[in-house]
Amino acid sequence: MKLVYLDNAATTKIDDEVIEFMYNSMKENFGNPSSTHQFGRLAKAEVETARKNIAKHFNVSASEIIFTAGGTEADNLILQNAVTNLGVQRIITSKIEHHAVLHTVEFLKNEYSINVDYVAVNHKGQVDLSNLEELLSNSEAKTLVSLMHINNEIGTILPLNDVSSLCKKYDALFHSDTVQTIGHYKLDLKEIPVDFITASAHKFHGPKGVGFAYFKKGFGIKPMLHGGDQEKGARSSTENVQSVLGMDKALQIAYSNLEKDKEQIQKLKSYFIEGLKSIVEYISFNGTSEEINESTYTILNVQFPFTNDFFLFNLDMAGIAVSGGSACQSGSNKGSHVLEEILNETEVNNTSVRFSFSKFTTKKELDYTLEKIKEILINN
Repeated sequence: MKLVYLDNAATTKIDDEVIEFMYNSMKENFGNPSSTHQFGRLAKAEVETARKNIAKHFNVSASEIIFTAGGTEADNLILQNAVTNLGVQRIITSKIEHHAVLHTVEFLKNEYSINVDYVAVNHKGQVDLSNLEELLSNSEAKTLVSLMHINNEIGTILPLNDVSSLCKKYDALFHSDTVQTIGHYKLDLKEIPVDFITASAHKFHGPKGVGFAYFKKGFGIKPMLHGGDQEKGARSSTENVQSVLGMDKALQIAYSNLEKDKEQIQKLKSYFIEGLKSIVEYISFNGTSEEINESTYTILNVQFPFTNDFFLFNLDMAGIAVSGGSACQSGSNKGSHVLEEILNETEVNNTSVRFSFSKFTTKKELDYTLEKIKEILINN
């Protein structure tokens, strides 16, 4: 059976060059970075070199990068510090954020009695900037705005510069979950005044279980994990040396080939859209995922004009990996909270599928997928 992987928003295949790099490092560089002997010093030096390399991609200093176990921990570290360390009394977010943000905000509301406001989004999942300004202007409480740059389900892109300007105007802190951004788009954090961002290596062909949080210089950090002074006291736990180095390597590869990969993937996405339109009448696309300039080139969220509870199962049986929403919820019977927020009842009940692409996706794989979709439609 042919296998086709079209769930790259959930995770990506590790680049062979990254695997080889990590393998060699595992054999040669096994010291604990906290040890003072030469094995430990070597490991520490490699970790700090990786930190500097990663920081350069975003035009920030190495001291502003904190390594974590992934995007979820990074979001938690930032949001909890905002409330417990930086005096934030109010958070403005949206109802279509990743649960790493939504559930953490709910926890902080219950635990610390902070105020939470949800900015309005339209039927395409775009934030209403007028409503955001209204929310920012109607309170003098110290506020954090937390809005993701690229939505992991529908691919909608937040105008970071516009939101940053509003936050600056009303003296609010700004956190953006950029897990779907890093490795796919360049961010100059000297040009875009975002205070906090997050990343996860497995979204850009690096290893799982490692990521980072960016804290703009000047913000102190209280750790969530206690027991050591790693990460300059911000995160206790022996550093995941090889994964950190693998993340650095994956990011170097991603950004050195960014424009070429972007052009290739966008062409494949456009080809797939036209292929779907040719075989499915009245097909539609959730969010802005069909629009080149309003959506990421890696995600296409498709709404089929019917309800078929076995559609994803049939694709899986054909060897095609996709998602009905966020992979983080794939084991749940709950529908997508994102689609429920932006679609009407009829649209929500239709079958929606997220296809997500990478530099390893091929035209032949898309042709095979279109062929299998056509077969499923004929047989049902």
